[in-house]
Amino acid sequence: MRAGLPLAVVLLTAVACQSPPAEATGDPSGVVTWAASADRMGDGVAGRSYRLVVHTSAGGTDLRIRLSNAFGDRPLTFDSVYAGIRKQGAELRPGSNRRLTFGGARTVTVPAGSTVWSDPLPGRLPAATNLVVSLHSPDAGGPASGHWMALQSSYATPGDHTAEESGAAWTIPTGSWFYLDAVSVRAPAGTGAVAALGDSITDGWQSTADLNRRWPDYLARRLQRADTAVKGVANEGISGNKVLADNPGQSALNRLERDVLSQPGVRTVFLFQGVNDIKAHTGVTAEDLIAGYREIVERTHAAGKCAVGATVGPFKGWHEWDPAAEAVRQEVNTFIRTSGEFDAVTDFDRVLRSPYDPERMLPALDGGDHIHPNDKGMQAMADAIDLTALDCDTTG
Repeated sequence: MRAGLPLAVVLLTAVACQSPPAEATGDPSGVVTWAASADRMGDGVAGRSYRLVVHTSAGGTDLRIRLSNAFGDRPLTFDSVYAGIRKQGAELRPGSNRRLTFGGARTVTVPAGSTVWSDPLPGRLPAATNLVVSLHSPDAGGPASGHWMALQSSYATPGDHTAEESGAAWTIPTGSWFYLDAVSVRAPAGTGAVAALGDSITDGWQSTADLNRRWPDYLARRLQRADTAVKGVANEGISGNKVLADNPGQSALNRLERDVLSQPGVRTVFLFQGVNDIKAHTGVTAEDLIAGYREIVERTHAAGKCAVGATVGPFKGWHEWDPAAEAVRQEVNTFIRTSGEFDAVTDFDRVLRSPYDPERMLPALDGGDHIHPNDKGMQAMADAIDLTALDCDTTG
């Protein structure tokens, strides 16, 4: 064990780094173990620290994190960034909190519109870990980049308390993730990941907060138990997001590269999106949406990855439902099921719909608003995915 590293058998118990570190700004080797799509937040606060709690999927060594200034209008400096394991609340397990560096330096400045990867942190990060990233910026200002609907309690505080393992200073609760948009690990050879590109259903709305019951979380647990090389899950859902139009967030087409294709180790893109395009009554036709799907599939294949399509779920009873929107949904779902343009299909519509009224969600799976599934519905969705389809061959 290297001198100076903690003896506690917790996050990142020291192991030797088996390969030289990559440049902090380059694509890291490894597999994404957690991700959340960034969007424009409110203005950043100079001198504030954030303690961000995230739940990993794949386990491995040499943790890296990606910091995002994608929506900033000025350079953003981070002068102290740590990673540790949560004990409870904002408190960390003793001996687990360790400083991250960027190109060998403790401070990094991220240009406006950019992201940056940290250096690898030697040690092992187990699967299904509540990882805590603590970061401080002395000069934050202008639009912050982050993920507003985390469904996970994190914390903030004035001043730099990032090195502290105590939770005493972290008295400001937040339900958002700020500046952090991905975590990767170096996993065993051949390990891959799936990126779920979606909207509020993928983001987990109506699932129980702080319990990791979004459908991608249930999928991650299935993958950990299964005999498959795919272990990483990147949740790239944004509440209200559309395939074709920006707001909320950049459209799926516009954020595909940054949020999905750039993530390390992604083998398959799981596309489950379209209901917001349909229900918004903006004039989007089935042909328009199908053209968007085709572009995503083409760009995914060009990047050497496979594309799995999921049918759009029922939403009768939601205030924007009407027969015209339903007709578009049915036409789009027919394309997803029968076109053969996706490498595989998951029929979420079949999983969620009521046998007595197929335009409506089964009440037992309904989160209450007739468009978002509850915890049971989220698990049913994850259970319906053919895991072998996620481990597809991209060499052909």
